[in-house]
Amino acid sequence: MRIDIIGDVHGCYKEFKALTKKLGYVWSTGIPVHPEGRNLGFVGDLTDRGHHSLQTISTVYKLFKAGSTHYVPGNHCNKLYRYFLGNNVKILHGLETTVAELSALPQMERDQYREMFLELYERSPLYQVLDEGRLILAHAGIKEEWIGEQNDRVKTFVLYGDITGKKNEDGTPVRKDWALDYKGDAWIVYGHTPVKEARIVNKTANIDTGAVFGGKLSALKYPEIEVVSVPSDMPLVEGKFRELD
Repeated sequence: MRIDIIGDVHGCYKEFKALTKKLGYVWSTGIPVHPEGRNLGFVGDLTDRGHHSLQTISTVYKLFKAGSTHYVPGNHCNKLYRYFLGNNVKILHGLETTVAELSALPQMERDQYREMFLELYERSPLYQVLDEGRLILAHAGIKEEWIGEQNDRVKTFVLYGDITGKKNEDGTPVRKDWALDYKGDAWIVYGHTPVKEARIVNKTANIDTGAVFGGKLSALKYPEIEVVSVPSDMPLVEGKFRELD
């Protein structure tokens, strides 16, 4: 299996397009296609905070319909899904940018994006086990002993990380560094926690390099385990990056 797994895009569509081109994908058909048959993977959080969430949804949906991508949802995807279902969600923490994009459109176009995203979300697993168990895509990671399980505890971990119940000064949840204790044989590729450089430890790879916070958009080439990145055009927000050892 040859796949290029992209970290949290968060609506940074220009960076997404630049990264796929750097990886060798060609856009002549309107979606990124690799001449050597490589596919794209996404570890969630396609939308929110960036300028082009809807364009990102549309492109990933087209890839999904073409059978040329592996996508798993992130916590922002889950919140947008609940918003589209009409649930009472707070339009905060980035969702307001996606809602603003939707609100600028005629109702028919809004409905089209809603249907696209609902189908993408509902037909995608919480996490993906690929390459005969050698590769796992999970938005915030997953514990080795939970691989193969589907329950509320696993869902919370996969979407939000190994949260402690405590809060940081900025109101975000305190997260444990679960990757330090991982001892499995499968590669776990994830995002969720922005870091300045992609972090590989114990066969885990955090590829959320904070594109929406002015960092980089990164991809992990598998099975090569090679990181490829492009710089972000977004303004740098220092306090959003986590310092991990």
